[in-house]
Amino acid sequence: MNEKTNKRRSQDSRNCPRLHVGPRADSLDSLGPDDEVVPYSDDETDDELEQDEDEEEVQPTVPAAEPEAGWQVKANDRDFCKLPEFKKKSFLCFKKSKYSGNAIKTYKYNVLTFLPLNLYEQFKRAANLYFLALLILQIIPQISTLPWYTTLVPLVLVLGITAVKDLIDDLARHRMDKEINNRKCEVLLGGRFQEAKWMDIQVGDVVRLKKNDFIPADILLLSSTEPNSLCYVETAELDGETNLKFKMGPKVTHERLQEESQLAAFDAMILCEEPNNRLDKFTGTMKWRREMYPLDLDNMLLRGCKLRNTEECRGLVIFAGADTKIMRNGGKTRFKRTKIDFLMNYMVYTIFVVLVLVCAGLAIGHAFWYQEIGSLAWYLYDGKSDTASYRGFLSFWGYIIVLNTMVPISLYVSVEVIRLGQSKFINWDLQMYYAEKDTPAKARTTTLNEQLGQIEYIFSDKTGTLTQNIMAFKKCTIGGRTYGNPTSADGVALERGKLADFSWNKYTDRKFQFYDGHLISCIRSKKDAEMMEFFKLLSLCHTVMVEQKDGELVYQAASPDEGALVTAARCFGFVFLSRTQDTITVSEMGTENTYEMLALLDFNSDRKRMSIILRFPDGRIRLYCKGADTVIYQRLNPSSKHKETTQHALDGFANETLRTLCLCYKDISAADYNSWAQKHKEASVAMSNREQALDSVYELIETNLMLIGATAIEDKLQDGVPETIAKLAKADIKIWVLTGDKKETAENIGYSCELLTDDMQIHYGEDVNEKLSGRMMRRRNEPDGGRNKKAKEPFFTGDGKNALIITGGWLNEILCEKKKKRRRLRLRRLGKRPRPTNPQDGQPADDWEKELRQKDFVDMACECSAVICCRVTPKQKANVVSLVKRYKNAVTLSIGDGANDVNMIKTADIGVGISGQEGMQAVMSSDYAFAQFRYLQRLLLVHGRWSYIRMCKFLRFFFYKNFAFTLVHFWYSFFNGYSAQVAYEDWFITLNNVLYSSLPVLLVGLLGPETSSLVWFHGIFTSLIIFFIRTEPSCKTMGQDGEAPSDYQSFAVVTASSLIMIVNLQISLDTSYWTFVNCFAVLGSIAIYFGVMFDIQSEEYTSSSRPPSPSCRSSASSSLCKTIWPTEGDKVQRNKKKYELEEEVKKKPPAFQRGGRSRRSAYAFSHSRGYADLIASGRSIRQKPRARPELRDSIREAPQAENI
Repeated sequence: MNEKTNKRRSQDSRNCPRLHVGPRADSLDSLGPDDEVVPYSDDETDDELEQDEDEEEVQPTVPAAEPEAGWQVKANDRDFCKLPEFKKKSFLCFKKSKYSGNAIKTYKYNVLTFLPLNLYEQFKRAANLYFLALLILQIIPQISTLPWYTTLVPLVLVLGITAVKDLIDDLARHRMDKEINNRKCEVLLGGRFQEAKWMDIQVGDVVRLKKNDFIPADILLLSSTEPNSLCYVETAELDGETNLKFKMGPKVTHERLQEESQLAAFDAMILCEEPNNRLDKFTGTMKWRREMYPLDLDNMLLRGCKLRNTEECRGLVIFAGADTKIMRNGGKTRFKRTKIDFLMNYMVYTIFVVLVLVCAGLAIGHAFWYQEIGSLAWYLYDGKSDTASYRGFLSFWGYIIVLNTMVPISLYVSVEVIRLGQSKFINWDLQMYYAEKDTPAKARTTTLNEQLGQIEYIFSDKTGTLTQNIMAFKKCTIGGRTYGNPTSADGVALERGKLADFSWNKYTDRKFQFYDGHLISCIRSKKDAEMMEFFKLLSLCHTVMVEQKDGELVYQAASPDEGALVTAARCFGFVFLSRTQDTITVSEMGTENTYEMLALLDFNSDRKRMSIILRFPDGRIRLYCKGADTVIYQRLNPSSKHKETTQHALDGFANETLRTLCLCYKDISAADYNSWAQKHKEASVAMSNREQALDSVYELIETNLMLIGATAIEDKLQDGVPETIAKLAKADIKIWVLTGDKKETAENIGYSCELLTDDMQIHYGEDVNEKLSGRMMRRRNEPDGGRNKKAKEPFFTGDGKNALIITGGWLNEILCEKKKKRRRLRLRRLGKRPRPTNPQDGQPADDWEKELRQKDFVDMACECSAVICCRVTPKQKANVVSLVKRYKNAVTLSIGDGANDVNMIKTADIGVGISGQEGMQAVMSSDYAFAQFRYLQRLLLVHGRWSYIRMCKFLRFFFYKNFAFTLVHFWYSFFNGYSAQVAYEDWFITLNNVLYSSLPVLLVGLLGPETSSLVWFHGIFTSLIIFFIRTEPSCKTMGQDGEAPSDYQSFAVVTASSLIMIVNLQISLDTSYWTFVNCFAVLGSIAIYFGVMFDIQSEEYTSSSRPPSPSCRSSASSSLCKTIWPTEGDKVQRNKKKYELEEEVKKKPPAFQRGGRSRRSAYAFSHSRGYADLIASGRSIRQKPRARPELRDSIREAPQAENI
C-alpha cells in the first residue's frame, strides 16, 4: 500500500521538486493501515484504481484497457464542450452537455412551478389529503350534514399559511443564489478581458482574478504576478483553516502566458480526471504545442477559496458549478423530520382509525334505530323509501363529516407557527450573540427546534470548531530550567500573572503575551549563551517566508505552529528579517547578522523533524535541528547535557496538554560537510527512489546532536469548550470528535478539552479490530452462527472508563468498506466471483456478517466515554453518523465549520455550522449557526429543552380541546337517533379552531411552562360534562312562560359557550406567569366568541324578552366547576416534588503519571511540508535585496500558509 501511495505522490515531474512522504519508520513491518494516510476509499478516481488493480492482481490472459481521460477541456473554446460526443441523456430522448454551467441552484420553485409543486407537497400530508376528500364529500347532498364552507375555510387558511411560509423560505434561497451567481469576474472573450457574471462562466474560459476575489470555479492556475506564478489562497470555505496555502502555475505557462494577447492565443487541451469530491488530489495532463505537461493539485485553485497576498492571477476553468469539488463534497440534501413529526402522524393515523370505528358503530346504530323505531314513527317519515342499511351507509359518511375535527386540520399549521416563534427566540438570544465578530445565532430552519431537546450523540469537527486554530508560545525549557510561569524580573514566583514588558523591543508583537519576567531579564543581560542559542535557533531554523509590504514585514508560515515560534523569537529580540535563496538575515538583540544557508532539510511526517545547515559569519558551520522528542533523543550525543531535566519538563508540558518540540544543534567541520554535501548532491539527482535516498542522506548528518531545550505551544481552544463538554456529558450526551488531523494532534486536543482524562483506558484501531475479529470468530463457532443470539455481551468488563481513538485507515479495515469502483473494475475484468468458502480470519463472509460487524463496532464505541476518529475523509464522517443513526436509532447532531464537514452536517438529524472567520460553506448547509462551540450548551439545554416541553404541552392541549369539542356530537347522537345531526351552530364549527381557541393554545407552545401531561380522557370527560349537565336540566325543567327551555338554539349556544369558557380557563389554570400576552389571548378569544355569537344571534335574542334560563346558567357553572377539578388535583400532586440543584464539584488537575503513556510532540506530528523546495530553488525570491530599507516600529503577521 505504501509503495502505491509513494507512486501516486511522485507523479509530478515538473521542475518543482516534491517532498516525499513515505512509509512510517515505526510501521514498516505492520500489516495494518497507515495512520498517517487519509483513506479515500469510495472517492478514488478510475485512473488511480487502474494502477492499484494492476499492482494488486496480474492477469496476463486478460489484457487491461489503457485508461482514457474522462474529462477534456479546450482552452478558449466554448463550442468544444457542446460537441455531440459530450452529450448525455437527461430526460426521455432529450440530451444535454455533461459539462455543468457555473450557475448554482438551491431554490425549489419558480413562478410557474410554485403553485402546483407546493400544493403537491402539502397534499402529501395525510391530514390535508383527508380534508380535501372530506370537502368533496360535503358537496354530495345525500350525506352532507354540514355546509361545505366549514371545511373549505380552514383548509384554505392552512394551505395558504403554509404556502406563504414556503414562499418566504424559497425567496431567501433565490436571493442567496442570485447574490452568488451575479458576482463579477473578468473573462477572456473576443481577445480581451471583459467583466462577466459567475453564472455566465463556462468550462474552457480563461479568467482573471484580483486580490481578495473569491474563486468562481475549479481553475487551473496559468500565471500570476508573483515570482514563478506563485499564488496564495485562503481555504477557510473548504477545510475551516485560516492559514494560507500556496499554489503554483506550471513553469511553461508562467513563462509564456503573461500578456493578454498570449492568453488569447492559448489553445491547450487539458485531459484530466472526472469530477470528484477529493479535496487532496487532482491528476491531469496539458497538451500544448505538441508537448505534454503534468498537472496536479498544486496547480489548481478550487472554488470557495479566496485569493490572498497576490495582486493578480490568470487561470483556465476546468470544473464549473455542480462539478466543482466543493459542490461534490456537499452530499445529498436530506429532508429532516423530528420525532414529534412521526408522533403526530402516528396520532393522526390512530385518531383516523378510531374515527372510522366510531362512525361505523354510529352507522350501525342508526340502521338498527331506523329499523326498530324510525320507520314506525309516522311523524319521522321523510318521503323516501330507502332501506335501513342504505340509511346506515349514508349515516356513516355523515358522521365522517360531523366528527372530522377529531383529525385536526389546523394541527400542522399550528405546529409550524410555534416552530417559527421558537426559531425567532433562538435568533434573538443575546447570550448566543458573539459581539467580537458581530455574529448572532441563526436558526436556518424552523422545523427541528424540539429535536434539539432529544440529542443523544454529538459529532464534532476539531479545527475551527473546538479550537481557534491559533497557536501561542506558552513555556520553554532552556539548559534544564523551565520558563513561562508567572515570575518577576528577579526570579520570584508570583501568585498573579503579570504580563512581561516588551517595550524595549520595537519589533515586538503587541498581541504576544508572556508572564515570565525573569526570562526577559536573562535575555537582555546576554549572559546565558544557551538562552541566546535557543532563540537564535528559533529565528533561523524554519521555512517561514517573509515579504516587505509598505515598510512592514509579512510572514507566510507553513503552519500556525511555525508562525508562533518565529513570532516568539521576534518578541524576545531575535527577529527574522529577510531571506534569499542561500542567505538568512536576522536581528539578534539589535545586531543584524546574515548567515549563509548551505542546506535545508525540511520537515515531513516520517522524519518528524527539520534541520538547517548554516555558515556563520566567522566561517563556522553549524546544524540546527528541531523536532519530536521521540526522534531527537535517539540522535543526541551521549555527552549532551540536561537530558533528564528536559525530559521531566516535557512530562510537565504533556500534562498541561501543550505541544512540545525539542531544539538541538551540532557543529560540523568543513571536511565533514563537503563529504556529506557530495552525497546529498548525488541523492538529489537520483532518477529513482529520490525521496528515500534523500532521507538516508539526512540521517547521516543528523547525529550526535547537542540538546539546548524544548518549546511548549498551546493550541488555543475556543472559550468555554471544556465546560460545555462537561455540561453536555452531565446531560448524558455523548460527544465524538471526527477530524482529518493526525492521531497525536487529535488526542492532544482531546485531553485539552477534557474529553479524554488520565483515568481512561485508551483503545486504538489495532485493539478494536482484534476485539471485533475475535467476537466474529466466536460467533461462527456457535451452532447457529450466532444468528439467534439476542443477549449482548459488553466489550469492556472493567469498571473504569474507556475511550476509543481510531484512524480512517483502521475505520475502513474494521467496517470492511469495499472500494466501489475497484469492485466494478474487477467484475468487468474477471467476471463475478463466487463467495470465498474459507473467509479470512476476522473478515465477514457475507453481507449479514458485515452488517453485524458494523453493529458490533457501534456497540463498542457507545460503551466508551469518548470517541475520536482522526485522519478521516468527509465521507467517512458521514458514514460514522449514519451508523449510529441506523443501529442506535438515536437523535444525532453534527457541528463543523468547513466544507469537509458539510456531508456530516447534512447526514445528522441536526446540523450546526460555526460561522465567523472560518468560512460559510458549513453554515450554508446547516440547520443552526452560531460563532462559538460553547453556545451549543444553551442551544440544546435551554432552547432545545423548552421547545420540546412546550411542543409536547401544545399537543396535549390541542388534542384535549379537539376531543372536548368533537365528542359532544358523539354523545348527542344517542339522543337524535344517530342521525348525524350536529350539536353546534354551523359558524361556530367553522370558527372554533380558527378564532375561538387557537391563540391560547399557540401561546402554550411558545411560552408555556412545564407541566405534567394530561391524558386524552380529560377531553372525553370534559365533553361528557358539557353535554349531560346541559341536557338533563333542559329535559326536566319548565320556563317562566310555560315552555321547556330545551329548544335546539339554546342548547347549541349554551354548549358552545361552556366549551369556549372551559377550554380557555383550562389553559389559564396551567399558566404560571401572567403577562399581557396571556391575558389578551385568553380574554380576547372569549370576547371574540361572544362578539360573533351576539352578532349572529342578536335578532333572535332581541325579539325575545325572555331572560336566560336558570338551567342555562347552572349548566355553564356546573360544567366549569367539574371540568377544572382534574387540573387542580394535578397541580397539587405536581407541587409535591421539590428539586434541588447539585453543587458542582470542581475537578482538580490530576498529577502526571510517569508510568503512563506519553502525549508529547503533537506539534511535530501535526506539522506539514514547508517551503524548503521553494526556498532552495529560489523560485519564491524576487531578487536579493541590495539594501534593506528601515522597517517600521511594528511588524504585522499575516495568516500562515500551508500547502495542501
